Amino acid sequence: MGVEGIGARARRKEDKRFITGKGKYTDDMTVPGMGYAAFVRSPHAHAKIVSIDASAALDMPGVDAVLTGEQLVGDGIGNLICGWMIHSKDGSPMNMGAWRALEPEIVRHVGQAVAVVVADTAAQAKDAAEAVMVEYEELDAVIDPVAALEEGAPQLHPEAPNNLIYDWEIGHEAAANAAFDSAAHVTTMEIHNNRLAPNPMEPRAALAVYDTAEEHYTLYTTSQNPHVARLVLSAFYNVAPEHKLRVIAPDVGGGFGSKIYIYPEEMVCLWASKRVGRPVKWVCDRTEAFLTDAHGRDHRSVAEMALDADHNITGLRVKTVANLGAYMSLFSSSVPTYLYATLLSGQYNIPAIHANVKAVYTNTVPVDAYRGAGRPEATYLLERMMETAAREIGMDPAEFRRKNFIRSFPHQTPVIMCYDAGDYDTTLDAAMKAIDYAGFPARKAEAASRGKLRGIGFSCYIEACGIAPSAAVGSLGAGVGLWESAEVRVNPVGTIEVLTGSHSHGQGHETTFAQLISERFGLDMDAVSIVHGDTDKVQFGMGTYGSRSGAVGMSAIVKALDKVEAKAKKIAAHLMEAAEGDIQIEGGELKVAGTDKKLSFTEVALAAYTAHNLPEGMEPGLKEGAFYDPTNFTFPAGTYICEVEVDPETGKTEIIDFVAADDFGKIINPMIVEGQVHGGLTQGIGQALLENATYDDSGQLITASYMDYCMPRADDLPAQFQLSTHETLCPGNPLGMKGCGEAGAIGSPPAVINAITDAIENNALDMPATPEKVWQLCRAQMKMAAE
Repeated sequence: MGVEGIGARARRKEDKRFITGKGKYTDDMTVPGMGYAAFVRSPHAHAKIVSIDASAALDMPGVDAVLTGEQLVGDGIGNLICGWMIHSKDGSPMNMGAWRALEPEIVRHVGQAVAVVVADTAAQAKDAAEAVMVEYEELDAVIDPVAALEEGAPQLHPEAPNNLIYDWEIGHEAAANAAFDSAAHVTTMEIHNNRLAPNPMEPRAALAVYDTAEEHYTLYTTSQNPHVARLVLSAFYNVAPEHKLRVIAPDVGGGFGSKIYIYPEEMVCLWASKRVGRPVKWVCDRTEAFLTDAHGRDHRSVAEMALDADHNITGLRVKTVANLGAYMSLFSSSVPTYLYATLLSGQYNIPAIHANVKAVYTNTVPVDAYRGAGRPEATYLLERMMETAAREIGMDPAEFRRKNFIRSFPHQTPVIMCYDAGDYDTTLDAAMKAIDYAGFPARKAEAASRGKLRGIGFSCYIEACGIAPSAAVGSLGAGVGLWESAEVRVNPVGTIEVLTGSHSHGQGHETTFAQLISERFGLDMDAVSIVHGDTDKVQFGMGTYGSRSGAVGMSAIVKALDKVEAKAKKIAAHLMEAAEGDIQIEGGELKVAGTDKKLSFTEVALAAYTAHNLPEGMEPGLKEGAFYDPTNFTFPAGTYICEVEVDPETGKTEIIDFVAADDFGKIINPMIVEGQVHGGLTQGIGQALLENATYDDSGQLITASYMDYCMPRADDLPAQFQLSTHETLCPGNPLGMKGCGEAGAIGSPPAVINAITDAIENNALDMPATPEKVWQLCRAQMKMAAE
């Protein structure tokens, strides 16, 4: 590939195996004697288990065992946990209901596993699972999170009276109330952030192998953080001792947050492999994914914004009810609290903010982090409020935002965050220029001549990535640290292996991480390999989520590279009888400045391992490790503008143009960044226009297939996205990186909805903006105009 350093549009190294079908995913893994698992799942949203009769299934061909929750609990397998402790405003800890990997008593959502069948083939296991007879006593279910809090609502967990998990607050209530008492204008909105199913291309899967001789477990799994998976399975779930458990996450085909967690199925496969005496494999089908993968979003909020007579924002009050589903997933508690409410200041100087969040149990699939995790919910709420307030006071929405931008850094918000750097005017200007904002009225008039309604909508987002430092998040309730690890191994012939605790599920780490080494040592990228996803090969690391792999993961690599470079320079200086400070690394060589003396990187590496002539007291070898714990979050930001046309006769929305102007700090590979933004924008547009996980009143998921859950397609998108980046370096990490993986999904939904409501001149629209919804609002608007 050649030497391609920071800033190069290097082609992705991993794509060769992906596009030729040579990738190695969990479902590709096979081991001798492997059996297959199929789960018996509840058809009810809420019911007592009266009895389980497995006799017919056990008589079927190829069936090894039918295992139940009673057996699992009897073997001492622990309950699934939530790893972030939140305390209510009265100081009481959150109310965590018991979640067993196989439920022995009461099921709380459709699809919850109550038994597992292990058989010789996947087909035999599925057939036998259908033959397991489970008698249920159906109970009343509650689906709506607001209704779940009402007196007399069905109760899910004895640990959580009134289905309340926590009643949490942040900010300064008295200061916010004072701002409203003196406000010249108040904007109030009810906002619903719709529930989403994650739908990664590769469904979840697990292959568990128990070695009787070694009393050792191996788990192949679709995980974004295999080390955390091993930690949780050993320390909390009592499946296996940590030193007797190896977790391998091979190629992972997308995650979007849904593969951060340990689910019941992985636990059960490990437990079952020992119990039945053979390796056990399970691969999720798409309907199971809809019924069991952690869903995202699902907030109900009431928001108020106070303005003074000069149109400055003086206060913000938010009350949110967050639906966390039937159980608390691993990071679920943090999403509507420290990942959501702490971003409610957005890009704006808001002196007083108060937010109250009530998290609630309902008879639905558990809700946890989905691409952006809290930041999309905060941005959607705030940017819908900004657009609405601007319309109410008759001010241009761009200028209203500009008037209230933060311009002095660092900036301490009223909700914990301290923004370290930013330039919001520049991205706003870039977006407005790219979309030709001044020419919009003419385009709107031209569309009207064709009977179409044209609208334009803004979104100025900010997010927090690289969540840390560990001491800070620990004080806020996190159960783990959020540092990252790296090890750089220079081989005797000068090739390099980088072992990283970050893990890739489509982001291109094997390319961008190699570019970092290529930049530092002037080596061909093909001389660099990236090792990740295996707890027996890589020292403990925290995985990939929250756009942390660059700002945190690559910063750990930089620290390790610093150590390697320092040692290499000492060896080179010794061999060339020069001062260490005169050694320069350039073009794959170590040179003595101002002379023609030089050694190749390979020669220095070989010298380190032959150890024939090293500086006195130096250890042989050239291998260094490092841990990196950030001093602050990073804060990517940008402006998105969407232009749409609406057909009032059908309600169909067409995205005519979409502009994204982002500030991601230092960019390693622009091509990969563009791909990340394209993907995020597509997911955000999908949420805005199409996607909605919907339950009926009895708790049946009525969008449990692609026939009913509408995913975005190419013709739902504009012909092209207009992208630009502006670089404000992050002062908190050695590369100045901020993160790009979630921005598109964070900033795009409000831009789309603001554009549609501008077009139809009716603000009563929440996501998804389906043609039927938009058509109804167009009819209502026409009726009002006629009256």
